[in-house]
Amino acid sequence: MASDRQKEIFGLTSSELATLCDELGEPRYRAKQLANWLYRKGARDFDLMTNLPKALRERLKDTISLTRSQIVTKYKAEDGTTKFLLRLADGETIESVLLPYPDRVSVCVSTQVGCPVGCVFCATGATGFARNLTAGEIVDQVLTLSEENRATHVVFMGMGEPLLNFDNLLKAIQLLHDEVGISMRRMTVSTVGITPAIRRMADLKLQLTLAVSLHAPEQDLRKRLVPLSAKYPLEELLSVCKDYADYTKRRITFEYLLLAGVNDSPSHAARLAKLVRGALCHVNLIPFNEVLGKDFRRPSERAIAAFRAVLERHGVQVTQRAERGHTVAAACGQLKRHSVGNASSAV
Repeated sequence: MASDRQKEIFGLTSSELATLCDELGEPRYRAKQLANWLYRKGARDFDLMTNLPKALRERLKDTISLTRSQIVTKYKAEDGTTKFLLRLADGETIESVLLPYPDRVSVCVSTQVGCPVGCVFCATGATGFARNLTAGEIVDQVLTLSEENRATHVVFMGMGEPLLNFDNLLKAIQLLHDEVGISMRRMTVSTVGITPAIRRMADLKLQLTLAVSLHAPEQDLRKRLVPLSAKYPLEELLSVCKDYADYTKRRITFEYLLLAGVNDSPSHAARLAKLVRGALCHVNLIPFNEVLGKDFRRPSERAIAAFRAVLERHGVQVTQRAERGHTVAAACGQLKRHSVGNASSAV
């Protein structure tokens, strides 16, 4: 992070860069040049900005901070999925995932260091919560992973609850759209269901996908799995989600993690179908991925198929998440904080 005497430049919008140019007594067209170097070319050093006068580059180095994360380790699975451990300027670490597909390259980025939600099946929450990420730190993940394979899609599904870092999330979305050049239609924000923030998102009518993690068709079970959901009753959440879809005309994804013997029975499926039927939505089933220290199990393929069949019989659109990155613990719920000193080298 920038020192007290220095302003951090990475994370500023073009408008804010223009204001910075004013403060430095530079012409405003320099803002466009700076934005291009920062967000299109991913420059990590002012010296690389060769179309800026040398005197300006020296002045920037003396008075302005340009902070980017550093790759500590990266682990690559056979399917190309690559998990990155990134060190931030204050020494905290986060994990991000690169997901190459035949038709796109997605990056799964974190929005917080750790997570305060405390989902009982998730590795991230077990490591505690440190702080929110800045907009610049969120965008940095996209550009850092793009150095290996340029990202076309962004999913805010890494460490943390994005809607508990609302302002920085929105600024990061703006930067990715306006400066990096990634369409909002290629972005997905995942949440456990922070209803006031979902209402705020609806008012903005952003053309992105909202993914809401349900994981249970009744409030008592959901509270046990996702403790924070005690503040946001399931009935209220479903009502807000339906209003969101009606208002934005964007289909909501309801994420449902299948845990053997916990929430994966046909009766659970029938209750889930009743909850979401009639909404502009689809249900994305996620069979549980092993998390060290957690006692939950993955359902059998037969149980998964039976659950899906019940939803489809009730007219609910269903998908099942393509499973990527198991061998490098990059799948849903497996990202966690690390001690940099204990991180071993990899790819």
